[in-house]
Amino acid sequence: MVSNHCSARGRQLRHLGSNIELAASQNREVILRAIHRHAPISRTELARQSGLTKQAVTRIVDRLLDEGLVMEARRRHGLRGQPAIELELNPEGLFSIGANIDRDHLTVVVIDSTGALRGRIHHERRFILPHEFIELMREALSTFRRRRLFDEGRLAGIGLAIPDWLGEVPVIGFPDAYRAWRSFNVREALESLTDVPVLIDNDGNAAATGEIEYGLGKEIRNFVYVLANACVGGATVIDGARHKGRGGLSGEIGWLPVLFEEGPHEGQVRPLGEMFSLFILINHLQKNGLRVETPDDLAHLDLHGRSIVSSWLKRCSAKIAEAVSSIAMLVDPESIVVGGRLPARFIDELLVYVHGELARSATHAPSLHRAACSQDAAALGAAAMPLAYTLGLPSAEKSQLVRVPLSSVVAV
Repeated sequence: MVSNHCSARGRQLRHLGSNIELAASQNREVILRAIHRHAPISRTELARQSGLTKQAVTRIVDRLLDEGLVMEARRRHGLRGQPAIELELNPEGLFSIGANIDRDHLTVVVIDSTGALRGRIHHERRFILPHEFIELMREALSTFRRRRLFDEGRLAGIGLAIPDWLGEVPVIGFPDAYRAWRSFNVREALESLTDVPVLIDNDGNAAATGEIEYGLGKEIRNFVYVLANACVGGATVIDGARHKGRGGLSGEIGWLPVLFEEGPHEGQVRPLGEMFSLFILINHLQKNGLRVETPDDLAHLDLHGRSIVSSWLKRCSAKIAEAVSSIAMLVDPESIVVGGRLPARFIDELLVYVHGELARSATHAPSLHRAACSQDAAALGAAAMPLAYTLGLPSAEKSQLVRVPLSSVVAV
C-alpha cells in the first residue's frame, strides 16, 4: 500500500516537474518573441506585454544575456527615475543559412539573428541538376566558413526553399534530365552536409515567412503573398502566421483558373501561372527579338524593351485583378503582397495596372504592396525558418524539420 502511494506520488511529482519545465520554456519564448518584435524594449515593458512578473522577466532575461542571445543596447533617458536599459537580440547570438533553388537560379545566404544579411552566393543558371545543387551547397558552406561569416556553434540550422514538383511541372525549356529532381531525396542529401537541423518548405511559404519576420508582416497581419519567380507561387498569412491548408498549398495563386482571351489558348480556362511568370515574360521578349535571359537583363532594358514589358503587364493585370477579387471574397486579407525576382520597377508598374483594373470594376479589394524582401525573398525566408524555430517565433513550424518537396514520385 505504501509502495503504491509512493509510486503515485512520484508520478505526480514528475508530472508537476514536466509542467514547470514546459511553462518555463513557454515563458522564455514569450520574452524572445517580444524582444524580436518590439526591440529595443525594457524589462518593465516586457513584463507589461507578457503578463509575467518583473522578477520572472528578470530571471529569463538574465539567462538569455548569459547565453548571448540578447544584449543590453542602451539606456533610455528622458523619463523620471533610473534610466531604463533597453534590450535587443544580439546579432552575434544566432546565425542561419537559407537557400533557394529554382528552375533558373540558386541563391544561398547567411543572416544573423536580427535578419541582417551577412553573406550571399548566387548562381544564375537554368535547370541546375540535383547533384550540381548539392555540390554548389557544399561549396557555399565552405566559402561561408572560410570567410568566417557565422559562428559554427551558433548556427541555428539550414533552411531550403524549393518549389514543389520541381522536376515535374512543364516549363519553357524544360530538359529531360531535370526529371531527376522527381526521385531525388533532397533532405537526405542536405543533412549529409551538416550536423545542424535542416528545414524545408516550398518557395512561396518561405518567402511569406521572411516577409512576416523582416518585412511588411510587422505592420500587416493578414495578407496573401504572390511570388513572381520563374513560375508564380504564393502563400496565405492570417493573424501573423501562415495558413498552409491540408497540403501546404494555401495561397498558390498560380493554379487559379482564368479565361485566356488571346494566344494559342484563346477561349480556354487555364491556370494563371500559364499566363504570368518570369519565364513567360522572358520568353515573350525573346519572341519579340530581344536578347533577354535573366532578371538583371530585364532591369537594363531600353525604352523599346520596357514598352513591350508594359504592354504584357497590362494584359496580365486584368486576370491578376480577377484573381485578387476571388481571393478577397474567400480570404478577406488586408493586403496582397507581391515579391520575387521580377524587378521592383515592374512589380510597381504591375500593381498600378492591377489597382486600375480593380477600380474600374468597383470591386472591394485589399491594398496592393511590393514586398519589402523582394529579389532574394525565398532565400531570406528559408534562412528565417531555422531562426523562427530556435527562437520560438509564431512563424515556426516543426513540420519543416521533416518536410520534403511534394512530388508524384517517392524520393529515394
